[in-house]
Amino acid sequence: MKLKPYPEYKDSGVLWLGKIPAHWNIMPLKHWVFINQSVLNENTDPDFRFNYIDIGAVSTGKLVSQPRIERFADSPSRARRVIKAGDTLLSTVRTYLKAVYHCKYINKYTVASTGFAVLTPKNNTDPGYVGYVGQSELFINQIVARSIGVAYPAISETELGRCLVWFPTLKEQTQIANFLDWKTTQINKFIRNKQRLIELLKEQKQNIINQAVTRGLDPNVKLKPSGVELIGDIPEHWKTARLFQVSKVVDPHPSHRNPPLCLDGIPFLGVGDLDIDGNVVRAGYSVAEDIFCEQNRRFQIEDGDLAIGRVASVGKIVRLKPIEICLSGRLAVIKPFTVMFSTFLFYSLQVAYITDQILTGTDLTTLGVLGLNKLKRLVLIIPPKYEQKAITDFINTSVEPIDEAITRAEREIELMREYRTRLISDVVTGQVDVRDIEVPEVVEEELFDMEEDPSEVMDDELEAGEEE
Repeated sequence: MKLKPYPEYKDSGVLWLGKIPAHWNIMPLKHWVFINQSVLNENTDPDFRFNYIDIGAVSTGKLVSQPRIERFADSPSRARRVIKAGDTLLSTVRTYLKAVYHCKYINKYTVASTGFAVLTPKNNTDPGYVGYVGQSELFINQIVARSIGVAYPAISETELGRCLVWFPTLKEQTQIANFLDWKTTQINKFIRNKQRLIELLKEQKQNIINQAVTRGLDPNVKLKPSGVELIGDIPEHWKTARLFQVSKVVDPHPSHRNPPLCLDGIPFLGVGDLDIDGNVVRAGYSVAEDIFCEQNRRFQIEDGDLAIGRVASVGKIVRLKPIEICLSGRLAVIKPFTVMFSTFLFYSLQVAYITDQILTGTDLTTLGVLGLNKLKRLVLIIPPKYEQKAITDFINTSVEPIDEAITRAEREIELMREYRTRLISDVVTGQVDVRDIEVPEVVEEELFDMEEDPSEVMDDELEAGEEE
């Protein structure tokens, strides 16, 4: 689609905004919408039940987790911002995360954390347009620039109200919102389909690994009982052993206290900061060099070492590289003995019977912790070393084209997300003119599905609670 600029522009008078269409207006946010118009007061009925949207439930343009049902008497003290359909939620803490969500499908009895600002449109404002302005880079950049704090930056309601917004007539706002609904629905559908493809590819890859690691490469191999219920039968010439018998398991911080953090030093990383090949994918905090030296005195990261998540990213397994990093106590380092090929152990720790052992007898939803002793006592299937090598080579060859397809699909998703961000910013800042574009009607069920908005499914439960 070739989008053209407006025929005439004017200087906005704001350096970072530049020119806007000649007929558009500009004003502070507080004069354009209501901010935090309604809150639950302390006299609310203790038995009042509502959908609660916490700060972690919102990403840019969508909900990422279901609102949970809360009873007022038991709810967090921050559960106070009342939301209604048409409002826009905008995170005022950790503003760099760009958590903005237009509540098009929010039903009654929905409350958000005080970590959000609730923007309620006035009579001359289209609700959908407010949501898209909130997602635009120029608006978010204002919020980030006005936020205070380093580790947990936040913006006050007063400063938020001073942020500038730009807008055309109500009719044009509605046209822009409808156009972006249409295009973002198409983009989101593309992304959803690619995500489903990735899930299928990962399932195919996991099946290959499971079969090879638990049965080997000979389809006619004779089996014997492993003696472990969660494992079942194994090839008769294979053995079982516990993790501590085939590797050294190291706790990076045996004191169970993470070291003091700093802004400039040695990277301090957990498994969530690394991809499976040990590449840093997210910059964490840093620690002083003497902390790194202390880690090196106790153990050094070597080729072939693995790391497994013990807190939050429980069970996630990554390869480590001998680079200058300090490791979080949220993981454990696994150093294979000579009886194990590192890559075979890497694949072995990803199979279902290991996950089953981790989950058995552990309430990870509550605790979120894999104890070091339990980790050491995980039971593994151990083929002869020559077979480990053959199995590893087979898996590597088999999954290589699958990994390439996954990488390609992930890149396509990344590019489409970048395009969506750029399109929203260009349209709501008037860089392109969509007034004369005929927008087909977007089926609300389709838009609902594409936004992955789970808020509606909670309404029946709330109604049932009222009847009780």
